[in-house]
Amino acid sequence: MMATGKYRDLVTSYAEDLQLFRTNVRKFWFVALVLGLAALPWAGQALGGNYLLYLLNLTAIGVIVALGMNLLLGCAGLISLGHAAFVAVGAYTAAILAERLAFPFWMTITFSGAFTGLIGVVVGLPALRIKGLYLALATLAFQFIAEHVITHWESMTGGSNGMAVSQPALGDFIFDTDLRFYYIVAPIALLLGLGMANLLRTRFGRALIALRDSDVAAEAVGVNLARYKTLAFGLSATYAGVAGSLLAHYLGYVGPDHFSVLLSVEYVVMVIVGGLGSILGAVLGAAFITLLPEGMRFIEELLRTFFPGMIFPDLRSLIMGAVLILFIAFEPEGLAGRWRKICEYWTTWPFSK
Repeated sequence: MMATGKYRDLVTSYAEDLQLFRTNVRKFWFVALVLGLAALPWAGQALGGNYLLYLLNLTAIGVIVALGMNLLLGCAGLISLGHAAFVAVGAYTAAILAERLAFPFWMTITFSGAFTGLIGVVVGLPALRIKGLYLALATLAFQFIAEHVITHWESMTGGSNGMAVSQPALGDFIFDTDLRFYYIVAPIALLLGLGMANLLRTRFGRALIALRDSDVAAEAVGVNLARYKTLAFGLSATYAGVAGSLLAHYLGYVGPDHFSVLLSVEYVVMVIVGGLGSILGAVLGAAFITLLPEGMRFIEELLRTFFPGMIFPDLRSLIMGAVLILFIAFEPEGLAGRWRKICEYWTTWPFSK
C-alpha cells in the first residue's frame, strides 16, 4: 500500500525504499537537473568564458572523487589520507595506456578505474586489523610510497618531468575544448552518482552503514567485515581512478606535483563540508572546495590593494583548515544537512498550510 496525502513521502515497504525516484516530483527534478547540466556550460561560457568552463570541469572531476570518498568515509566510516595517490594511479595508468600502448579513450578510463580499484583492495587490507587514527596513518604511508614511486620510477612515469597525455577522442571526434570535454565528464559524473545512489540502497550499502555505526554489531548480524571493508576501499579507489584518468586527459599532462598530501586532505574536507553519507553532500562539498581557491585569490588581491608592498603567505592551507574547523564546530552535518534543514523549515507550519 502506497502512502498518500501528507504521508506521501513516507516509505511503507522495502520495495518502495529501494526505488530511486519514488514520486513524480522527484522524477521531474531529475529531468530538470539533466537539462540544467546540459545548458550550464553555455551559460557559463556566456558569463565567465572558458575559465568558468574550466572550473566546471574540475568540479565534475572533484565530484567523482568525492563520491568515492563519501562511500569510504561517510558510509563505511573508514578514513583515508591517501586518496590523492589513488587519483595519481588512475592518472598515470591512463597516461601510460594512452601514450605508450595507444589505447582508445574509453578503454583508458575503464582500465584505469579497474586497476586503481585493485590497488585500493590491497591498500584496504590493513583496515581488517586497524581503524581510526592508525588506518589514517596507514593510508598516509601509501600516499608517501606513491609519491616516491612516481618521482623515482622515471622510465615509467617520467619522474619529476611528468608525462604528456593526448586529448580524448571518440573516433575522429576530438574533445579539444573545455566545452567539448564538459560533455564527457558531466555525463560520467552523473552516471557514477546515480550508480552510487542505487548502491547505497542495496545490501552492500546497508552493510557499510552498519559497519560504520558499529563493526561489532554488524559482524554479529552476519556482515563479513573483511569482505565489505576491502570492497569499500576498492570501489572508492575505482572512483578515484576514473577521476584521475579524466584529469590526465583534460590537463594534457600529469606530474608528481598534482597529487600532494594537501590534495588528499582536500578530499576529506570535501566530504566533511558537504555532509557525511550524502550524495548531495559529495556534490556540494566538491563544488565548494573546488571554487574556494577563487575566493581566496580574490581575498589576496584585496589585501594587496589595501596593503601594497607586503608579502602574504599562501592562504590555501590556512583557510582550508579554518573551513574544516568551522564546519565541524557549527555545521557538523555539512552543506547537505543545512539544505535539508531549509527544506524541512518550509514544510512546517505555517508554510505547510
